[in-house]
Amino acid sequence: MGSSSSSYAPRNIYLDVDGKVQKVTSITVIFLFTSFFARTFLQSTAIMVVDPEGAMVSIDPTMPTNSPRAFHINEMKTELTNRLTMLEKRVELEGLKVVEIEKCKNDLKNLREEMSSRGSSRFNCSCKYNLDDGKKVTPRRDVPNYPKYTLSQETIEALKKPTFDVWHWEHNEMLSCLEFMYHDLGLVKELNMNPITLKRWLLAIQENYRNNPFHNFRHCFCVSQMMYGMIHLCNLKEKLTLTDLVILMTTAVCHDLDHPGYNNTYQINARTELAVRYNDISPLENHHCAVAFQIISLPECNIFANVNPDTFKNIRQAIITLILATDMARHGEILECFKQKVKNFDFSNEEHVICLKKVLVKCCDISNEVRPTEVAEPWVDCLLEEYFMQSDREKSEGLPVAPFMDRDKVTKPTAQIGFIKFVLIPMFETVMELFPQIEEIMVQPLRDSRDHYEELKLLEDAMTEVKPMSLINQHLLTEIQHIMETLVRQ
Repeated sequence: MGSSSSSYAPRNIYLDVDGKVQKVTSITVIFLFTSFFARTFLQSTAIMVVDPEGAMVSIDPTMPTNSPRAFHINEMKTELTNRLTMLEKRVELEGLKVVEIEKCKNDLKNLREEMSSRGSSRFNCSCKYNLDDGKKVTPRRDVPNYPKYTLSQETIEALKKPTFDVWHWEHNEMLSCLEFMYHDLGLVKELNMNPITLKRWLLAIQENYRNNPFHNFRHCFCVSQMMYGMIHLCNLKEKLTLTDLVILMTTAVCHDLDHPGYNNTYQINARTELAVRYNDISPLENHHCAVAFQIISLPECNIFANVNPDTFKNIRQAIITLILATDMARHGEILECFKQKVKNFDFSNEEHVICLKKVLVKCCDISNEVRPTEVAEPWVDCLLEEYFMQSDREKSEGLPVAPFMDRDKVTKPTAQIGFIKFVLIPMFETVMELFPQIEEIMVQPLRDSRDHYEELKLLEDAMTEVKPMSLINQHLLTEIQHIMETLVRQ
């Protein structure tokens, strides 16, 4: 078969354009089917031919030959090339964006996996929990690397008192104080704890408290320090076993683990995963227990590793019982039980001792008003901030809002007076019947705090009455001024 070039003979075509006959050679016929090319180059779909000079000539009789709207073929090629180049660059850039997006997705996925493997265990969603049954809580840092602080004798003595100022301490310092308490009470020696394991456990505890305004690691330290103080103040080392003391201290440390900042009422009304899991029965307290023993189940954090199984079983059950007792919904029931026993309290009676331990944990959990005003009052601000966060969320979700949590209805005095008068003082006065020595250092500060907030309430009420009167007075002054001006003009 011969080549096409050897058999090719140019053909001439004669076209009648506007009454003139033109001969065209090397004809290129271009069909422009799309509106894109029509709009860009010709503004219409047509058949074009090329004359010997290289100009495009329209066959359309409505258009003049070689009109200003006709393009030269070279110019069209240049235009097409430029546009194709631009399109190629756009495609390339868009492709790069897709690659970058996919890279970001992969980076996020890898970060989540790394956080999971390192055991952040924070269950980041504030109310929808991701606590899988098979997932264990692990400390973020494998090596207990917080510095060892040497506590001064002044600090050691201050730790034993409710007047201890908890606001002056960093997390690492609080960890060292907690570590000291376990050693000082003889709990490390009694249960043959590995000191390094104790450090790891405390780190894991700290890492599993969230940064809530109130229910955070500092609150955990407050409760634990108050428990340590009550053990000394009430001479509990002489009245309870060391196992009882480790139960009390460990309950205080673990009692609010992974608290989300929204209380049981919210959990139940919002039907969160946590409320469903625990059938609306103390969902938060059950969760605190679960997280506590997930941490202890880790070999590197098991402070009870050297305890025999029966003893550990009893310790575990006791801690669970005491953490569940911190649910304020059970306050009346627990206090009434203690009142019935306090008159004839028997430290050799296990039931009596369990009831006492519940009340002691409850006292420490809500003991901020026992502290000096400058230490206690910031905690009220923290608690109200957390309350307001919850009530705002409840309003946005159409859930019931408790008046004492509503920013439009509650003030510091109204929030504190009822709580101090009807919850704190009755409970601490009942404990005072068994331990009279707490009256001066714990009960009297509560009475002073009650008086302080009642004075603030009186001031609030007075200000509320003064405001309308001041408006009336201002109105009278305006009227008098108007009359005087009128008289002057006359």
